[in-house]
Amino acid sequence: MRIPNELLDVIAQGEGMNVEFKRAETDVPQEVYSTICAFSNRYGGHIFLGIDDRGTVIGVRKDRIAHMKKVFTSAVNNANNLHPPLSLHMVEYEVDGAHILYVQVPSTSGVCRRGGRIFDRNNDSDRDITDNEALVYQLYARKQDSYYVNKVFPVFSVKDLRHDLIDRARLMTRARTQSHPWLQMDDEQLLRSASLVLTDTATGKEGITLASILLFGPDTMIMSALSHHKSDAIFRVFNLDRYDDRDVITTNLLESYDRLMAFGQKHLNDIFVMEGVQSISARDKILREVISNSLAHRDYSSPYVAKLVIEKDRLFTENSNRAQSFGALRLDAFKPVAKNPPISRVFREIGLADELGSGMRNTYKYTRLYSHADPTFVEGDIFQTIVPLQEAATATVGPTPQA
Repeated sequence: MRIPNELLDVIAQGEGMNVEFKRAETDVPQEVYSTICAFSNRYGGHIFLGIDDRGTVIGVRKDRIAHMKKVFTSAVNNANNLHPPLSLHMVEYEVDGAHILYVQVPSTSGVCRRGGRIFDRNNDSDRDITDNEALVYQLYARKQDSYYVNKVFPVFSVKDLRHDLIDRARLMTRARTQSHPWLQMDDEQLLRSASLVLTDTATGKEGITLASILLFGPDTMIMSALSHHKSDAIFRVFNLDRYDDRDVITTNLLESYDRLMAFGQKHLNDIFVMEGVQSISARDKILREVISNSLAHRDYSSPYVAKLVIEKDRLFTENSNRAQSFGALRLDAFKPVAKNPPISRVFREIGLADELGSGMRNTYKYTRLYSHADPTFVEGDIFQTIVPLQEAATATVGPTPQA
């Protein structure tokens, strides 16, 4: 059977997060099953037997195909090899006169193990994460659709939080409406209404959540609950080997937002921009979107340090991420998914973010006004937002700083 054009397009992309080639001229390599495990634990993927690592079609021997299919079917249905067993099929295709075997691996709802080991996909390789507790936790959380920020801390109570921050959030709701319900609530009522006080289903104990601590906790409490919490703001235009300015931020999310905004405003010029007949700060609107997105949607279970970096020709953010797909996102096909619903909700209520999915649209809109170009959003374990900059955005007035 002749190979479909859409699979030729997949082959042309080369090996990557969801594509794997195996030379496999006469037998099914054992590492294929590790790849199946890794793909099923991620986004699914495509496996081609009879193609080498460079994407060159070598072909599978015609007289070995029936044997290879039989061995493969037995292996994927063997619980001692893959658990749970997977219903997968090898399909034979012809490419330029050569025969290849193709397997499509879906993403599964549960965690797959190969020979008792857990594999995850990392770029174009399969990684055994069995002994890495943090990565295994992230995998189970991704599969179970649980939210790390809902982790309950019964050892802390509402009175341990910073009530000045809760007051600030209460007042900020007026940006949305003068009669917001939070204005009439006390601090505990407000937190409960925002699902920031929950009951631990494992222990039955009630307490404030990690989201509550990140939003309204004092710095010492945040470090106690999440020692790796950090945002790194870097300005690197003149001293390219290191940086020209830096702010390492380890405080609550509201003040983290303030400091990241101030850092961006300090180092980016507010270029004159018109929206219709009104002058606006496209710079501030871009900063609002990329900063609130990084704070509200990052994967807080990961120790990866979130970054806001300003360079001569671009601004970009990076943060750990519970990815739902892989690669560059398209505005016309983007399907937003809430990564940390309680944090996202608070950000919306206090006016630091809008409805889910609006951040990407707004970033496109204001980047086109500010830079006359489109931003780039890249989904993966590390989520990237890249905003191109005109030279005028980072140009200085007066003597050039010494590198």
